[in-house]
Amino acid sequence: MLHTMVLLGLYTSNMTYSASFLDVEPEDLQFAMSVTYGTFLATLLVENRIFRYFPTRNYFIAIYALAALTFIASAYTHDFVLFLMLRAAEGVLMALPWVPLRILLLTRFQSRNATIIVFSFTYGMLLMASPFIMNIAVWLLENYDWDYMAYGSAFFQLLCVALVLLIFNGHRFHRKTPLFQIDWASLVLVHAAILCGAFVLVYGEKKYWFQSPLIVAACAGAAVASALFILRQQLVKRPCFDFAVFRYANLRTGLLLFIVFYISRATLNLCHQTMTKVWNWEPVRVAHIQYLNVAGNAIGMLIAAACMSRSVAARYIFMLGFSVLAIHHLWITFLFVPDVSLADIAVPYLLQGVGVGVIFVPLVLFTVSSTPSSLAPFAGTVGVTGRFWGSTLGFCIMQNALVFLQQMHYSKLQQMLTPENAETQHWLAGSTARFVSKGFSEDQATGLAFRQLNQRLTTQTTLLAEMEIFTFVGYALLAAVVLLLLNKHLRQTFDILKNRIWGT
Repeated sequence: MLHTMVLLGLYTSNMTYSASFLDVEPEDLQFAMSVTYGTFLATLLVENRIFRYFPTRNYFIAIYALAALTFIASAYTHDFVLFLMLRAAEGVLMALPWVPLRILLLTRFQSRNATIIVFSFTYGMLLMASPFIMNIAVWLLENYDWDYMAYGSAFFQLLCVALVLLIFNGHRFHRKTPLFQIDWASLVLVHAAILCGAFVLVYGEKKYWFQSPLIVAACAGAAVASALFILRQQLVKRPCFDFAVFRYANLRTGLLLFIVFYISRATLNLCHQTMTKVWNWEPVRVAHIQYLNVAGNAIGMLIAAACMSRSVAARYIFMLGFSVLAIHHLWITFLFVPDVSLADIAVPYLLQGVGVGVIFVPLVLFTVSSTPSSLAPFAGTVGVTGRFWGSTLGFCIMQNALVFLQQMHYSKLQQMLTPENAETQHWLAGSTARFVSKGFSEDQATGLAFRQLNQRLTTQTTLLAEMEIFTFVGYALLAAVVLLLLNKHLRQTFDILKNRIWGT
């Protein structure tokens, strides 16, 4: 299953290097990840039919071999459009083995806690993969070229091929089902809707929203494709997605919680940006500190597993997780200063991982178990939908909020730093004198002093904007905790969850 983690996070874990290699902007790489994740989501609608058609061992060998080829091709790809096509192919290769491998893992455990063990293991890897991939990628890029990062990833896929050859037999896991009456039209429609919607959210701020014809066209495309997809599911005899799942209140609650959860997770990228751009930490140091977050994930998932095995109600687990995330955000607010030490950031950074670990697996199980067993696959797809749109919305909201608040604070601070201001004149005179003492001419020293002043102004506006974002998210998470406490649909939820997992 680890190959899926490499496919998803390799290029976004080292965005600066990837953007420079492909000569694109960071938003382009974010959209490339949305292409991969969106294709993954769309492919889940037909994955089961494809898995049932091929022998299990041949199925996995083909997937891992094709994944290796896509990585090798990406090592020689400088064209961004071709790169997006490869990322879409990787989305398919992510989706095809994901559910079958989880089912195979479930068959290996006979205990009453099998579902908790397997889901914790599966989604734990998903949470913890990014730091591991980032550390490996940074090491490869520090010591070798970009090509070797792709070669190393391809080699990992070939290791998976070797493992399949050693471990799997030639028997089928399911009876063969012919590949007929698959609703490919619905797959195309939902894929188009996902990509158009992701394009709007990722590029909206950069293209000034509806002032751009591309954004208008993408919005129209998303609306039309979504409407046609919904209409088609109502008309065809065997729909690839059953909208009856949305009749269940707990599933709607789970979808909403996923979106809130992933939006709150998006603030972690602001922390990493501050480490790099404001605190001037090296990429290797930023990569290494993420192991603290991994440790927090492990602690949080152990707490969640213990709570679930002891039949603690789901809403109390969610309240605990969101409370820890709220503490993380409110604590970090006070650390947005021009320089901090690792000791200052360690505990709140660890708490973010704990909060995420506590929430993730219980939320997945809660969403899947909110419907009858006949609708469980569709409930799982809804969970992935919440994760995808939550992460994409999170990127969009943080990007727009940061730009808006930076501009607002920059304008206000700039008004205070006028040439007539005595403090400004005194600071510029002192800075100019320091540059002159280092051998610069008067004109050069004056220009450098103004540049240094502008750099400090930019730093302050960034820190102020991030303080406001984290404060707002922290209070929003506390509000979510209160709503969870009062939500009547969650009061009896764990009885449903317990019945679905243990049959009691």
